[in-house]
Amino acid sequence: MRPISLTLFLYFALITLNAQQEFSLQLRPFTIEGFTGIQSFASGQYENYILLIGGRTDGLHQRQPFASFDPAGNNTSIQVIDPVSRERWAVSASSLSPALAEQLQSTNMQFYQEGGFLYLTGGYGYSPSAGDHITHNRLTAIAVAPLIEAIIEGQDISPYFRQITDDFFAVTGGYLEKAQETYYLIGGQRFTGRYNPHNGPSFVQEYTNQIRKFRIIDDGETLSVADKEAITDEVNLHRRDYNVLPQIFPDGTYGMTAFSGVFQHTEDLPFLNSVDIRPSGYTVNNDFLQYLNHYHCGTLPLYDANSNRMHSVFFGGISQYFLDENGALIRDDNVPFVSTIGRVSRMAGGNMTEQKIGELPSLLGSGSEFMLLPGVPQYAPGIIDLAALPEDTTLIGYLIGGIASTQPNIFFINNGTQSWAQTTLFEVHYIPESTTSYHFLESHSIISNLEAYPNPAKQEVNLDFRLAESTGLAATVQDTNGRIISVHRFPEMAAGFQTLKLSLAGISPGAYILVITDGREQKHVTVMVE
Repeated sequence: MRPISLTLFLYFALITLNAQQEFSLQLRPFTIEGFTGIQSFASGQYENYILLIGGRTDGLHQRQPFASFDPAGNNTSIQVIDPVSRERWAVSASSLSPALAEQLQSTNMQFYQEGGFLYLTGGYGYSPSAGDHITHNRLTAIAVAPLIEAIIEGQDISPYFRQITDDFFAVTGGYLEKAQETYYLIGGQRFTGRYNPHNGPSFVQEYTNQIRKFRIIDDGETLSVADKEAITDEVNLHRRDYNVLPQIFPDGTYGMTAFSGVFQHTEDLPFLNSVDIRPSGYTVNNDFLQYLNHYHCGTLPLYDANSNRMHSVFFGGISQYFLDENGALIRDDNVPFVSTIGRVSRMAGGNMTEQKIGELPSLLGSGSEFMLLPGVPQYAPGIIDLAALPEDTTLIGYLIGGIASTQPNIFFINNGTQSWAQTTLFEVHYIPESTTSYHFLESHSIISNLEAYPNPAKQEVNLDFRLAESTGLAATVQDTNGRIISVHRFPEMAAGFQTLKLSLAGISPGAYILVITDGREQKHVTVMVE
């Protein structure tokens, strides 16, 4: 709705094993006539064509239950855009069966493209069939290339969809990724009813707290799934509306990392830690705190094999923290819209760093997607191979859609006019050239030296630790199956060495993980209960 006539240069430097290899990213705005701005959508690709499905055509959802996620804001069109020729085609999803049409206009579906098929799971929105807002319990397979051709040629689109029903896929706001032959449905929630900020009776919300694993069996005609299993962690997988990026880990294995997300089990605040997921299992990284880019936004993974460094770039969105004009880190627990371009880098030794590497021209990015240009060298699926990029300026992809906001904090005044679905698109160009360096954010630890005694314990356990500053704390007792057994809250405690007594009464014998948090970082210790 508001085209942006500027070119934005975003720079960041990279040190290789042999020499300093520097490059920049350049964002060039453009528009496509007729393109309907959308946010929180699903996307697929074939050659230069980009397929856009679902999401919403309005901005941030309103607070009042009667106005929140109004069906009038559903994206009912299946769009195809060609960023090269600047053309757009669209067809209504209403010609499809109700089960398909309703899911395909839902928001925050999980999606993954494997070869010629785009797979969609879940999504939230109003269902005329159910007479309510629901999270769809369906897995849908889309034949991308023939669907795009049918839309362009004005032909029947129904032959290019297949769908199965299974509550396993009733998830919205999670992520769908793949490693080897296994799909990973990570985090998210099942939300039924109308959103209500005061937790009124208008909805039922169930976080999955899980990594759901399965295989898709698809011969192009028959669609089914096999080998379903779930890993539960009610503390660390209690997250949604966040970013999961494919990763090359320092040992060379391929996997993915879940960055930030909302909301913590003990606080209505984003996570600052991350979760690394491999075929062998998952690990929680409490040693690194991500201060920037906490909600779902367009992301860009890049790997440099020469230095064994994995870079994850985040384009704007919503965040609890941002940097002011002097480079000071500002905390805002209202979690505002931001324009920050952030980068998290995982070094060869496994340590992670974070930098602000630039800004979008305004408060953009939430619910957007970065689409990788076909033909750009990939080290692994979805990950740009930095060492294979040419020595000339190169288009590597597009930043599409998302929410544009007029102010950082509009949630409490939002009447539907303060934000909208972004219609300006951006080319993202890689430029090999000397650039300036950027300030690294430092993770500031509040809690340290956590110890538990006696261990083994019986009726209670003592937790000793040191606080760098005064803060309130919460303690969670979690079993080895990921379930929360009990939650304890403590008033503000002074800086210095502290001891907490934690009751274990009624807890069955076994191993338990005790987690303490100040709402920013987590520390944990394992205790045996006799």
